[in-house]
Amino acid sequence: MREQTILVADDQMFIRRIISDYLENANYHVMEAKNGREALELFCTNQQTIDLVILDIMMPELDGLEVCERIRDISSVPVIMLTASDDDNNEIKGLRLGVDEYMKKPFDNKELVQIVNRLLGNSNTQNQNVINL
Repeated sequence: MREQTILVADDQMFIRRIISDYLENANYHVMEAKNGREALELFCTNQQTIDLVILDIMMPELDGLEVCERIRDISSVPVIMLTASDDDNNEIKGLRLGVDEYMKKPFDNKELVQIVNRLLGNSNTQNQNVINL
């Protein structure tokens, strides 16, 4: 069985790195994108191997909602949307686009890993450390 791959897109390197570290510790392979355009390019190039996408809603070039909409045109891969915004309209739009989970920053990284495990049908719970963003 191949290692499951997760695409993490966030314009803040620190957040991307922490999420990646948690996911790698939970035995996932992680690809990182620093903006929406890079995320979409990575997804399109690696569509057959990406099992889940984590998108920050506010990114340069293409925001997370635009990336999600374009991904949904070609795939039903699970999508988790992250946001620091309190704008409920973005959450509603994201859910209409087919976002599977919506998490507001700061969030518990342990919870994020559990959501990833659930969406991918895994029972991997080895990472019990918590770092709040």
